[in-house]
Amino acid sequence: MLFKPDLNETAKLAGDRVIRVAGRARRRTVSITITLLIIGGLGYIGWTSLQQRQAADRARPDLPVPVLAATPRIQDVPVYLDAVGAVRALNTVTVRSQVDGKLIAVNFTEGQDVKKGDVLGEIDPVIFKAQYDQTVAKKAQDEAQLANQRLDLARYQQLSASNAGSKQQYDTQRAVVAQQEALVNADQAAIDNAQAMLGYTKIIAPLSGRAGLRQVDQGNIIHAADLTGLVIITQLQPIAVQFSLPQQQIVRTNAAAAKGALTVDVFGNDGTTVIDSGTLKGIDNQVDPTTGTLKLKAEFPNANFQLWPGQFVNVRLKVDTLSQAVVVPTSAVQRGPAGTFSYVIGDNDIVTAKPVAVTQQNEHDAVIASGLSPSDRVVTTGFANLSDGAKVIIGKDDQTPAADLAPRKKGSRGPQGKDAQGKDVQGKDEKGERRGKRGEGSQAAGQGGEQSGSGAKSQP
Repeated sequence: MLFKPDLNETAKLAGDRVIRVAGRARRRTVSITITLLIIGGLGYIGWTSLQQRQAADRARPDLPVPVLAATPRIQDVPVYLDAVGAVRALNTVTVRSQVDGKLIAVNFTEGQDVKKGDVLGEIDPVIFKAQYDQTVAKKAQDEAQLANQRLDLARYQQLSASNAGSKQQYDTQRAVVAQQEALVNADQAAIDNAQAMLGYTKIIAPLSGRAGLRQVDQGNIIHAADLTGLVIITQLQPIAVQFSLPQQQIVRTNAAAAKGALTVDVFGNDGTTVIDSGTLKGIDNQVDPTTGTLKLKAEFPNANFQLWPGQFVNVRLKVDTLSQAVVVPTSAVQRGPAGTFSYVIGDNDIVTAKPVAVTQQNEHDAVIASGLSPSDRVVTTGFANLSDGAKVIIGKDDQTPAADLAPRKKGSRGPQGKDAQGKDVQGKDEKGERRGKRGEGSQAAGQGGEQSGSGAKSQP
């Protein structure tokens, strides 16, 4: 049997589905409408606030920016080349025994300063003393025989002269005497050798310096062929520092060295404290092809033993002196997209960003090759709200402008009207934001004129 579907029930289900879809569409439309209204309201509020700030900014003049200033100095400035060097001992000697034997005495302490000629250790001398005595006795024996043979030679000479003896006997005796004299000379050489070997039983310091750790203890049998030796002596006064410079500095360094001895300073870990001062002693004859650097060696007195072999130090080599150079504080030199520049204070305390060429600088001073004159006044502190053409108020050296307490902002402009990030700055909207909210309208302008301390009044 076939069943027909209920058409009324099907239509009812379809109607319910249409109603649900329509309800969801209405809710979505309402949500979108509410969201747009909220965004529009926030945008209107922000636009209104911006217009109010701009109106307030236009209603008052620009306030002077508090800064500190300095005048360039004219002075002689030394030119240095900086490098990292390693301390090297001028002489390092491994003290070894020159004879074999038993070490019966050690006459130094580890880390002791020793002088050239000090006895550091002793080898048992008994055998060497016996050998010396034996050679002395042998020489005495041969000298006695030589004396007797010389008497015989004198007798043969008399007999030969009176024709009582043969000439051959005389010549033979003269050869015997010569052989005996050579034997006595050999005995003397043996004595000298035995005496030297006996002297080698005392281990002598070959140079003055600092003794290291003892390598052999008393009572051991040591040999002349031992590589470790008894102790290592390192010369600490004077001492050397070896460092490298880029190959681009070869000509400059050689030219400076040709004029006379060059001064070299060694600095501590802080990079400012001079540990010792010395002179350049040698320049290598070739460039290291792997690093492109040239090795140099300097010598230092090391009077206070502040330099130690193997230590790494900061080295500064003086190669020239700039006469009558223009010097300003390093803080006066700013950097922008167009290069380095300085804010120069002109008439009516209006600053102008002038490009400058810097020859060299450190953490304190910068040498200006061009761009500034001794009569200029340059800004040294207070760059946060400063821009080209701004009016400034110059404080005392013992004061810190409030503007400098904040980190550098993007609105700080250099040459070509660009900020420190290289972006164009248009208008003065950012100035209004940096001044903060100090009220509205003329009241804010009046308060700003009082804080500047320059007598500037608000302009309508």
